[in-house]
Amino acid sequence: MKFLALGDTDGIGASCHYLDLNGTSLVLDAGTDPQRDGPDALPRFDWVRDRADGYVDHTLITHAHHDHMGSLPVLVRRFPHAMAHMTDATKKLLDILLPASARLQEKRRDRGETSHEPLFTEDELEVLQHLYLTHDLGQAFDLTGPKGTSSVTGRFFSAGHILGSAGVELQFEEWGRERQLFYTSDTNMQAQTILPGGEYPETTDVMVLETTQGAEPAAAATSRPEERERFKDTLAQVLARGGTALIPVFVMGRAQEILVLLGQLKREGAIPADVPIYTAGSMRAIAEVYDETRDTTPRVDARDEVYAVDQERVPYEAEAKREILDGPGIMVVSSGMMIEPTLSNILARRIVENEEDAVLLVGHPAEGTPARRLQDAAAKEPGAPVMLAEGHGPQPVYCTVERFRFSGHSDRRDLLSLVDRMDPETVLLVHGDEEAQTWMAEHIEADHPETEVHRPDWGSVLEI
Repeated sequence: MKFLALGDTDGIGASCHYLDLNGTSLVLDAGTDPQRDGPDALPRFDWVRDRADGYVDHTLITHAHHDHMGSLPVLVRRFPHAMAHMTDATKKLLDILLPASARLQEKRRDRGETSHEPLFTEDELEVLQHLYLTHDLGQAFDLTGPKGTSSVTGRFFSAGHILGSAGVELQFEEWGRERQLFYTSDTNMQAQTILPGGEYPETTDVMVLETTQGAEPAAAATSRPEERERFKDTLAQVLARGGTALIPVFVMGRAQEILVLLGQLKREGAIPADVPIYTAGSMRAIAEVYDETRDTTPRVDARDEVYAVDQERVPYEAEAKREILDGPGIMVVSSGMMIEPTLSNILARRIVENEEDAVLLVGHPAEGTPARRLQDAAAKEPGAPVMLAEGHGPQPVYCTVERFRFSGHSDRRDLLSLVDRMDPETVLLVHGDEEAQTWMAEHIEADHPETEVHRPDWGSVLEI
């Protein structure tokens, strides 16, 4: 078995991993890096031929976050015979998110925000539809490539991360021995507001393990019920003083979880029932997919509907935006990292200097992002400066800034327990920064000295 990381392994960027299993060539995910632009955001697909002397027979898309699927159209353009496998819910989401991405890329080029041409167009996406195959959770499907010397079978397991998310089990034969590989992708073992925790095979030989929360001891020491209570209290205080609460979210996954949570808080009387909740963009279309699939995908309570939560659109006009920021109100908008020039970044620049307002971070603010810069500035003295966007600032931070651990990722304690449970011979650590991977490697090696632990180098072929 050969493994080659095509996406940068030094952080949480474009997830994309190449596998050669006895002549069958597979790619696990095909993401883009949200902190890079144009071709620089893509995985190094050229390395498949140049460094692994391979091709791509099949790709497996584990979920609909752009850092895991945003380069899929480019991959199938480069490898025209490659078939893409995913759950039905993920395909429904890709049908919304990929065209939206194509339109956004065109707008950014036309506005002069980038010098790069779009990575793909809407017309191109229509042509690729026949290459996308869907599979139910637990259903075995064939992945054997034309040059494969033994069969390869795939199976999806619910990952508990976002709607449609899945871990991937691969079963294949090597040297006359049946082997198993399990790719966790982004995974969450604990229940969220909408989704229950993930499900996993009983055992595996090789585990490709995400490490997003590996460097965060606080995540392992915090329970979701505690964070829900703290979020409820903080939000109630902001609204009581007439402030606006800006909640930056990933448009896919975290947005729906937060909206259902806000609906629950209104029903409980924890926040006023008439306080407006503003949303924007493709959240509404995604809410429809969440609601349409609530009886066919894993749910904590299938009765919870995202669209049942009253929402108003964030207005386009600048003056109207200023009016709704004169709270009380709740703004649930993209992006979770507050990457410029997204709506969360634009609105944050308008409220960071206002003491009555708040920015409530509900995910993992990656190093180097505006969300992390804001969090770090707020942790200093009141009025500490922050630069949220080039050419805007620095600005003094006087608003409330709090982070709540509603992550869709397992904490490092749960990730270690997953290694304990599945007892792999080999673990490959991916999708985490250097500190996270180092912590995970040290603790897996200490608890399982017989387990071989690798931190794959970007661009180096690893034989396992």
